[in-house]
Amino acid sequence: MLDRIDAFILHLATERGLSTSYQLLVRGVLEAFSSWMSENTGVSDVSVVTTDHLAAYLGARKKTGLAASSARVELIALKIFFRWLNARRFREGDPAEPILPPRQEKHLPDTMNESEVEQLLESVRGSAPLDRRDRAILELFYASGLRLSELVNAKLENLSLEEGWIRVTGKGNKTRLTPVGGSAREALHAYLDHARPELVKARTSSHIFLSRNGTLLTTARVWQIVKERAAMAGLDPAKVHPHLLRHSFATHLLNHGADLRVIQEMLGHADIATTQIYTHVDQHRLKEVHRKFHPRA
Repeated sequence: MLDRIDAFILHLATERGLSTSYQLLVRGVLEAFSSWMSENTGVSDVSVVTTDHLAAYLGARKKTGLAASSARVELIALKIFFRWLNARRFREGDPAEPILPPRQEKHLPDTMNESEVEQLLESVRGSAPLDRRDRAILELFYASGLRLSELVNAKLENLSLEEGWIRVTGKGNKTRLTPVGGSAREALHAYLDHARPELVKARTSSHIFLSRNGTLLTTARVWQIVKERAAMAGLDPAKVHPHLLRHSFATHLLNHGADLRVIQEMLGHADIATTQIYTHVDQHRLKEVHRKFHPRA
């Protein structure tokens, strides 16, 4: 089995061009399976591995406390390995084909309530360049639901404060227009008129948000800024991060009656199923209200 694993990893590297980290991940899964098979069944030949063997191995892994998401990763590695073995005629049939992946765990995204968002935004009131910049960053995150990378890479030529929109490039190199609300426009005007000119240096790019040195802000630095401002606002910085503002943006829109398709467009989700997670958040909130206030709940 180990020889076949070596050949498969070589296939991933040379024919599929997959990354070294992915090769190491798959190798680790397959070698762990090989070791378990040898110790528990005495089988070391891929040609006699059965569906029952694979099911027993995955069951044993589950008993160790393996999360469903990790179990899915391991099953995928085993599936592509045995599919390759079958295609190359190293064995008859694919024992992994009948095995269904474990149900994916649904993790509802955390959100801030509207008063917490207001507490965060209104806490940044200074007129110093970095205060104006940080207020504009926070306002834009919440107003437009941008991803961290989208905000960092946003450029002046793609921003229209007069018309109230910004063009950003998201996942899959797809561009979209998303609205910029009134409060965010005010904060951006203040930043662009009175703060950004003071941060500009000779070789500054057209990116909207700049560091104190006039360079492009990194995603790590923006993440840090959000946490620092949360702490200064009296919120728990361990729980506040850029994506939390994106979740809050979507949830608050839904709570106020926005159409899910519109939210999908603004978030830049390719699949409506991704956006539907926010309906679960809303349903959870409604259940809590019902439980709290209904006399026979």
